[in-house]
Amino acid sequence: MSNIKKCGIIAIVGRPNVGKSTLTNTLVGEKVAIVSSKPQTTRNRICAILNRGESQFVFVDTPGLHKARTRLGDYMVKVVRQSVADVDGVMLLVEPIPHIGEAEAELIRRIQALGAPAALVINKIDTVEKEELLAVMALYGQAHDWDAVVPISARTGEGVDELLQVLERWLPQGPQLFPEDMVTDQPERQIMAEIVREKLLRNLDKEIPHGTAVEVTKFSQRDDGIIDCHVTIYCEKESHKGIIIGKKGAMLKKISTQAREDMEAFMGAKVYLETWVKVKENWRDSLNAIQNFGYTED
Repeated sequence: MSNIKKCGIIAIVGRPNVGKSTLTNTLVGEKVAIVSSKPQTTRNRICAILNRGESQFVFVDTPGLHKARTRLGDYMVKVVRQSVADVDGVMLLVEPIPHIGEAEAELIRRIQALGAPAALVINKIDTVEKEELLAVMALYGQAHDWDAVVPISARTGEGVDELLQVLERWLPQGPQLFPEDMVTDQPERQIMAEIVREKLLRNLDKEIPHGTAVEVTKFSQRDDGIIDCHVTIYCEKESHKGIIIGKKGAMLKKISTQAREDMEAFMGAKVYLETWVKVKENWRDSLNAIQNFGYTED
């Protein structure tokens, strides 16, 4: 019998690379969103679920709000805007810098139009002196009347417990939306694909990883528990394919080994991973390709 009495949806929004996925993983205590130091790591909306006492939190990790340059970029911006439309609360995640950029300004406008409770969450406080936060708080305080201002470090976990106490007050009474053993609404196939994409982002330079998409073509479990996972990595140019594979296949092997280790940790089982690389030119501007790779608005 469930003891959940309150349940609500909280959106995590902010500019690219501010730490939204790191915070999502820290909040639920498990890796459900991929993380890299490159902007636009998150492409889809990801739900992460935390059960705490009598409350179920459903966190929505969104892509960073940025200027779209491709159809995939258009899709990502649309996801952010829709994610702020029907939630019980919003966290605007910002860096400890006393400057409000256009991305933050637009998100504040959307928060004001929504009228839901909103918290200013200042991340990366482990990188600055505490006095420097006062200027950030003062500037953002002039832009909006926040329900709460919470300084945190998503990386170290500092301030996260205080943040959860604030968010818990916003949760409406009601039954849980997800079973208690679920930590994300993403299908396992999708998580396997995202793990591979994270390793591409971490190991490849400049624009190349942003031009990649990952498709899981086989995902099945043998009688002895071993999981077979076949993955195709798509890139936009023949020259990129060579870089992804690397000299004598060294880069692809490195990416695959790192991905397999993360897959095994997530699945709690041994994974047999096979990877291929194919070229699909300009897929980010093809509506069919974007939808085939799972970037749909459902």
